[in-house]
Amino acid sequence: MGKVYPEISGRLRDFIEAQPIFFVASAPSGPDGHVNVSPKGMRGTFVVVDPLTVAWLDYHGSGAETIAHLRENGRITVMFCAFTGPPKVVRLHGRGVVTPLTDPGFASLLAGFPDAPDPHAVRSVINVTLDRVSDACGYAVPLMDYRGERDLLIEWGAHRTEEDLAAYRGRKNATSIDGLPAC
Repeated sequence: MGKVYPEISGRLRDFIEAQPIFFVASAPSGPDGHVNVSPKGMRGTFVVVDPLTVAWLDYHGSGAETIAHLRENGRITVMFCAFTGPPKVVRLHGRGVVTPLTDPGFASLLAGFPDAPDPHAVRSVINVTLDRVSDACGYAVPLMDYRGERDLLIEWGAHRTEEDLAAYRGRKNATSIDGLPAC
C-alpha cells in the first residue's frame, strides 16, 4: 500500500541514494505537446539537498525536454524503482529550477556534488523543491542486476572543448521537440 510522506528522511533517503538510476517526467503546459520521460544515472549525480529539496547534474544529451518544460512551467516528477531487494517505487513531485553552467551560481551548486564523475560535460544543475513525496509497492517492477556504470557520456564530453560543448548546445539543445526554448 502506498504512503505519502511529509519529507525525505531515514530509510526513504537511504533508498533514494542507493538507486543507480532514476527517471524524470515533465510536460509542457496545455493540452498539446509531448510528455517527456528521461532516464538519469551515474553515481554521484543526484543529491538530497534537504528533506524537501533534491538536485541532479544534467549532462549534455541529445535533447533538452526537461530543461524546456521546467523553464515553461516548473512541473516535474522524479521516480526511483527498486530493481533489487524489496519492491518499492518512490515518486517525488515538485517544481524544478534550471541553473545552466553560464549562470554565476552554477559553480557553487556544482560543488554540492563531490562524488560526481567528470563534470566537464554538465550543462546545468536541476534543483527541485518537493510538494509531494510518496511510495508504492513496486510489485510489477522486475528484478534486474546492476552491472556497472556506462562511461560513454563522460568519454564523449572529455573529448570536447568548452567551445565544442557550447556549439553542441546551440545545435541540439536550444529548443524542445515542441519548439519551446531550452536556453
